[in-house]
Amino acid sequence: MTDKKSTNTSRRGFLKKAGAGGAGSVALLAGMNQSAVAQSTDPIVVGAPLPMTGGAAADGIEFRRGLEMAVEEINGLGGILGRPLELVVEDTESKGDDVIGSAGRRLVDRSNASVLIAGYNLGSGAALPGVAADASVVYMHADTLVAHNELIRSDPETYYGSFQYDPAEIYYGIGYLKFMRNLIDSGQFTPANNKIAVITGPIAYSINIANAIRESASEYGFEVSLFESVQAPTSEWGPTMAKLREDPPGMIAITHFFPQDQAQFMLQFMNDPMDSLVYMQYGASLAAFRDIAGAASEGVLYATVIGALQDEIGQKFSSDYIARFGDNASPNSGGQTYSALHAYAMAAALAGGAGAPYEEEQNRKVADRLRTMIYRSPMGAMRIDPETQSAYCYPAETDDPSLGMPHIFSQIKSQTETGPIISPAPYDVATFELPSWFKS
Repeated sequence: MTDKKSTNTSRRGFLKKAGAGGAGSVALLAGMNQSAVAQSTDPIVVGAPLPMTGGAAADGIEFRRGLEMAVEEINGLGGILGRPLELVVEDTESKGDDVIGSAGRRLVDRSNASVLIAGYNLGSGAALPGVAADASVVYMHADTLVAHNELIRSDPETYYGSFQYDPAEIYYGIGYLKFMRNLIDSGQFTPANNKIAVITGPIAYSINIANAIRESASEYGFEVSLFESVQAPTSEWGPTMAKLREDPPGMIAITHFFPQDQAQFMLQFMNDPMDSLVYMQYGASLAAFRDIAGAASEGVLYATVIGALQDEIGQKFSSDYIARFGDNASPNSGGQTYSALHAYAMAAALAGGAGAPYEEEQNRKVADRLRTMIYRSPMGAMRIDPETQSAYCYPAETDDPSLGMPHIFSQIKSQTETGPIISPAPYDVATFELPSWFKS
């Protein structure tokens, strides 16, 4: 049996080393800037194609904030080899490839962006890689789509500059099933039955996760008793709620990720709650979900493959972020673009500078550095799989937490605070609690 004291000591040691690594990255960039003689003082334009309006605007606002904070910090360190950064944002309006692609082209052709950095957009995931390839610039995003991996594999030469700086969504479905199986087998949760109701939305990301749960549920001893699809946005959950109450499942997994829609589900669920453990995909990690759902948010489980950790680095970032943008700001979203821009700055400095649009030789050097470096961000270790140009996932792809971005599970304990991480080790800071709506 493992000694609890030695396990805690080991955990603290790992997190302390991780914190030192993050500080070292900042020191390295500052040192390189101090010794650099800039060939130009012209700003390096960071182009941000973001969903500033529409259904994904809550995230879009945070993505912009994360970039603003990173620009301030990097410029405070001397920019990239003496050149300051300038942020330019174009609204993708939470729409499809035509609007997304147009926003990217404006950033390159009108604003002369050297790099495109986004959180996620709602299109197919192919529009901005196409823009980046045409202009020979680096593009970094967190679309969280296996379609990105397939695109890179199909033509790595053309899409050399496109990077998904978090793992693909394929790990969510299996990760949820493994998490629930462990929660039950460890005696932390005893469901009323082995049924899972799966509710998805119209976006490929949500559908892929829902399908993964449905296809593999039986392997983990579960039965999918309801598989429901809803439109986006949606505020009326009455028909879905009626089906759930007709055959109450032990678990409810909602992969439709818009936080405002998820909040409405919980408000209506709490009118007549069932003994069902509610899991919500990503959206519940945002402050917007808790703001709308209020006390109805407490007890909800959520997961993300890219979220602010609650260790030394993550807590410092979250504290600074909230101090900068207010108590209602969401470090889980802002930390994504913040981390991406810091990683890009490191890679460009190591490559000898950022390339302008159509400067393929220099931008390939930057891409090579991104492909081979490990950057310890507030969201965990960003290490790129060279075959897919997506971040490795911990623990699905590596059992070393320093070599993969963690798939974290959290539970909201208070409507006023981000849910503490309950899995995986060594990032867990709390344990699972049975939600108060359970009658037994």
